[in-house]
Amino acid sequence: MATRSLTCLANRYVPFQSQRLTCYLMVAADASPGSGEGSNVKVLVVEDTPEFRQLIVEPLRREGFDVHIAEDGVKAIEHARSLSPDVIVLDLGLPGLDGVEVCRRIRGFSDAWIIMLTSRDEEVDKVMGLSAGADDYVTKPFSSRELVARIRAVMRRTEASSARATTRHVGTMIIDTAAREVTVEGERIDLTKLEFDLLDTLSAEPGVVFSRERLLDRVWGRDWGGDSHVVDVHISNLRRKLGDDPGSPRYVRTVRGVGFRLGRG
Repeated sequence: MATRSLTCLANRYVPFQSQRLTCYLMVAADASPGSGEGSNVKVLVVEDTPEFRQLIVEPLRREGFDVHIAEDGVKAIEHARSLSPDVIVLDLGLPGLDGVEVCRRIRGFSDAWIIMLTSRDEEVDKVMGLSAGADDYVTKPFSSRELVARIRAVMRRTEASSARATTRHVGTMIIDTAAREVTVEGERIDLTKLEFDLLDTLSAEPGVVFSRERLLDRVWGRDWGGDSHVVDVHISNLRRKLGDDPGSPRYVRTVRGVGFRLGRG
């Protein structure tokens, strides 16, 4: 397919060919300059297919985000370490070092919000990525506006959390919302941004039972269009890091048939 400017594409699917897949991205009609709201947000885009990478990068730059690019998994890890991005948009189907392994390695030193891109709609792929440390996922095809909305929602949640900064005590667990730090029995617990946001949401209203849908709305945002199973995966990751016994958790309790609430520690 001949190269075409994004400015002449209006809300329709744009096909391109690669060795691995034929993929379509719905490109937003609005090609006007962005509002500049994302000017302080650093985004690392990890995508090996040039045509698809362009369709991700250009809308983000147009919206004012500071966008950096990695074409493979090795470069992604290097850039994540050197650039300290706020958000990483990571293709799950990278050749060589795949997206799941890249995500796992980045999680060893970064708490950037990681959004997986996948052309596969199988539940196992999503669970593998989320279990490796990804915070969110978008299944191709998707709208560039959807991706922009997801990233903006991430930054709004972080700002809102800072605005209501406080220190909360739950048994031997201390949650410092200003520093976005958690300690259990004096030991610091390394949480991802999303895991912290989940704990922040639950601890802000102790005793209140949050349904999966309500947690999706509070933590992922109303623009998020995935299924509620993502909540269970991240709750499981959070419990593991807090040292919670799945059979009798102290900090994050399950209310069967309803959702989750903060425990008493």
